[in-house]
Amino acid sequence: MDKVTQATIIGIDVSRDWLDVHCLPSNQRRRLPNTDKGHEQLTEMALFERALVCFEATGGQEWRLWAALDSAGIATRQLPPAQIKAFAVSRGTRAKTDRIDAELIARFMVFRPDAGRDLPHEKIRLLRALTSKRGQLVETRKRLLAQIKARGKLGSADLFKAMDGELKGLLDQQVAELEMQIEQVIAADENLNAAADILRSVPGIGPVASTMLIAEMPELGLINGEQAAALTGLAPIAHDSGAMRGKRAIGGGRRLLRHVMFQAALVASHHNPVLKVFADRLRAAGKPHKVVITAVARKLVTIVNALVTSGQNWHPQLD
Repeated sequence: MDKVTQATIIGIDVSRDWLDVHCLPSNQRRRLPNTDKGHEQLTEMALFERALVCFEATGGQEWRLWAALDSAGIATRQLPPAQIKAFAVSRGTRAKTDRIDAELIARFMVFRPDAGRDLPHEKIRLLRALTSKRGQLVETRKRLLAQIKARGKLGSADLFKAMDGELKGLLDQQVAELEMQIEQVIAADENLNAAADILRSVPGIGPVASTMLIAEMPELGLINGEQAAALTGLAPIAHDSGAMRGKRAIGGGRRLLRHVMFQAALVASHHNPVLKVFADRLRAAGKPHKVVITAVARKLVTIVNALVTSGQNWHPQLD
């Protein structure tokens, strides 16, 4: 990630209806509507100031604004909310309003000029939207199945059998349709298709994991293994002080991707010939199951990153 070169930083707290703006170093504040008109006003302001515009990831509220700014040639960064929250704590900022959040975002960008990520290209954004919706439907289906099982234990399953069956059938159909759309987006782009082929050549990485890696980590193949592990939140974090050596833990990173990689690691630890040996060695050393799966997931991420970098399909001897 390149460092900030602009003298002016615009921090934005993005909500459904409003854009709360804080401009540094002038400390100018504005509130604009989160509409096309508001995006135009912000674009004019950013172009006039030759500013870098930054904002938190907000679950999609920022995407239309981000695309509008990027199309106007304005430098933009999406920042991790956890880092903004930690920055607020470090400053002793306890109050929380949209105006305060906008200022914190701007000041964090000055403090950490290498932070955040640039706008992914349009097909990556489309993939991310499709995978996000698929994940929501899969989670809804999982809850439905849990409810059906619970009603079975209570003896009331027959009461809702037809309704539950119809709803499950609808969810199955919608998930299948989304998976077809995802495959079509990947197949239509030469680079995405090549990356998917490389990823799926690794035992343990299936269609869901490969798509999530492409959609959630477009940096794949452009960074080193340690950076890839950190982006997925799989890098061990030290907790040492003086002579004390604390327990290492993982955290941060891109949560949705990390959860998918845990599932891929479960498969890889039994069916990938290289990672199975690795996992068995950890088990033999008495490592807990969670530690084993986390280590396998981390190794899996570094392997796929190296493969995408080299443009080669997986082979056991490459590890």
